Amino acid sequence: MEQDERNELRNRVFCAAALDEAGYAIDLKESTRRAVKYRHGDKIVIVIHGGKGWFDPLSDAKGDVFSLMTHLYGVGFPEAKMRVGRLVGYEPRQPVWKRQARQRDPDRGVAERWSARRNPWPGSTTWRYLRNERHLPEAVVRAAIRHDLLREGPCGSMWAAHRDGAGMVTGWEERGPEWRGFSTGGAKNLFRFGRCDPLRLCVTEAAIDAMSLAVLEGARRDSLYVSTGGGWAHATNAAIRLLAAREDVLLVAATDNNAQGHAYADRLEAIADEAGCGFERLRPQEDDWNAELKARAKNQAKGRKREEETRLSHARPPRQG
Repeated sequence: MEQDERNELRNRVFCAAALDEAGYAIDLKESTRRAVKYRHGDKIVIVIHGGKGWFDPLSDAKGDVFSLMTHLYGVGFPEAKMRVGRLVGYEPRQPVWKRQARQRDPDRGVAERWSARRNPWPGSTTWRYLRNERHLPEAVVRAAIRHDLLREGPCGSMWAAHRDGAGMVTGWEERGPEWRGFSTGGAKNLFRFGRCDPLRLCVTEAAIDAMSLAVLEGARRDSLYVSTGGGWAHATNAAIRLLAAREDVLLVAATDNNAQGHAYADRLEAIADEAGCGFERLRPQEDDWNAELKARAKNQAKGRKREEETRLSHARPPRQG
């Protein structure tokens, strides 16, 4: 196949078309404009580079639309080329975004943009989001603010800082009632909540999960709760390896209780083996740690209601015959 012909097909057929035709559906809640997540059962593919690239978060597979066809159907290049050719003009379903793409000031760096935002405060929209929707206790929210980990994002969203080993902000996770993403122009490293020289390193997939696990464990003094931001950047990988290399560290894979979480746990176990440190797989009963925290809060509320009903029934005077 001539290179020009291959380039023309690549420019005319996007990865979304191949996935849509193969029965994959967009997971809008887990997607951003720059990284759209597609699911088919337990299979996951992330589409990047404006639709021209992709990767499988559960393996090392990645590439263009031709390699995607090979990945989806287990065929060789000639068959993949034919399948791509058949999709010329195919219009896949597109995600419907609820907000417009944000414009970033090119003259302001990541650290400056972070510093320009306010800390959450009692009653602010971010504070209410974390307390009411995410069920994080006030003490944990205040601790995160005290360590400069949180900022007020737009439209009631939360910014949670990723920092490098020197403590510099490299980017931030963005979470809100109708928004999920990562800072434009920022780089994933680790969200870090807890002890800076830990004996126990708990790796989660989201900052809110890291704080939720800390709540569920009573914020153990020997632990650092970190988040990869749902990805596996080179800087993230290097940061985890550096922390795992400390003496007597226990590396805890506290990733989600699903296929992606299990794949990340396998990667963490391999890092622990290479570093010669201890390893433990810790999984929530629910899908993730924040869902686990919400379930516990719900059960506790039911328990309090039953206790109140029992107390009131005992307090009622007996009926007169």
